[in-house]
Amino acid sequence: MTVYDELVARGLIAQVTNEEEIKKMINEGKATFYIGFDPTADSLHVGHFMALCLMKRLQMAGNKPIALLGGGTGMIGDPSGRTDMRQMMTKETIQHNIDCFKVQMSRFIDFSDGKALMVNNADWLLDLNYVDLLREVGACFSVNNMLRAECYKQRMEKGLSFLEFNYMIMQSYDFYVLYQKYGCNMQFGGNDQWSNMLGGTELIRRKLGKDAHAMTITLLLNSEGKKMGKTQSGAVWLDPNKTSPFDFYQYWRNVADDDVMKCIRMLTFLPLEEIDAMDKWEGSELNKAKEILAYELTKLVHGEEEAGKAQTAARALFGQGVDDANMPTCQITEADLRDGKIDILGLVVKAGFAGSRSEARRNVQQGGVTLDGEKVTDIGAAYTLDDFGAEGKVLKRGKKKFVKIVSE
Repeated sequence: MTVYDELVARGLIAQVTNEEEIKKMINEGKATFYIGFDPTADSLHVGHFMALCLMKRLQMAGNKPIALLGGGTGMIGDPSGRTDMRQMMTKETIQHNIDCFKVQMSRFIDFSDGKALMVNNADWLLDLNYVDLLREVGACFSVNNMLRAECYKQRMEKGLSFLEFNYMIMQSYDFYVLYQKYGCNMQFGGNDQWSNMLGGTELIRRKLGKDAHAMTITLLLNSEGKKMGKTQSGAVWLDPNKTSPFDFYQYWRNVADDDVMKCIRMLTFLPLEEIDAMDKWEGSELNKAKEILAYELTKLVHGEEEAGKAQTAARALFGQGVDDANMPTCQITEADLRDGKIDILGLVVKAGFAGSRSEARRNVQQGGVTLDGEKVTDIGAAYTLDDFGAEGKVLKRGKKKFVKIVSE
């Protein structure tokens, strides 16, 4: 099976500009491709995960990835998939986020010996002269076509700022620069980036008379059509300080039955023959598939040792065991107390099991909260620091959320 055929078999490809040309370049290891990452936070998240895995797959096949860090485009903000304008970030925040991205990307991509590049579009975007840019590329963009783009259409009713309207031009200009500087002949991105990517191929064709290509990656959606990688407490991050290896493992361990095989096929590096055999699994066997998914992805992001620890801790908890050495912890301090105590609602919120006290109240009243194996139904229950001590107590919400509460 060719590299391209495997991408198709794994369900990774959504749209392509010229399938025969793209297939030929990828299969022969001649693609120099880029994927852009705007530094909107100080960690990559599950939404970036599939893109990183695709870069890794293609690099293993001899193709050359370019990780484009959006130090310039991050100053504007991508309107795609959003109902309002992104919060503006300072240059210092953007640079800090970029530094964090660099460390995380190096776990997936081999940047040694010119096998891949990591570049920052701030290097060319921030020094552009506005009038010069208009003269150079402005005539290559049709406003009529831009307004037909899905990323803009969905914002027209609620308001699209001129600031964001320029994002397509900036992303297209990135492709144009990368083509000239590094011979980048292909761009990959999420399926919601299609219009922006076509803008880049058209700019290269009109300015340079050359062909460049674009391919979008299937968005990772669950069986209900919602983007995966979100929990009640927020995004699932790749930074272990923001989402612990245990919580990362648990997220994948608890995907829906209808989603587990799709995730294994799209995200893991297990051989397709092995995955095809697993497709026949039903019932309790799907729990085994979920363990495989959780272990493989945690190993990719956090390493084999952390994946093993997370799996051991999860198995102990699901099996009612007592080995909680590898469980994530939540520390209670004096600052969390009122009149020397923290009530159960505050504890549930502090642990990240609920986004508000009212949500925590529902969890307790419905019998979904236990502390060291004892169900807590009294919303007025309160605890001192001494109640937890250095050994801590295990707080659970339902069957899926576990954390050890310790005190300072």
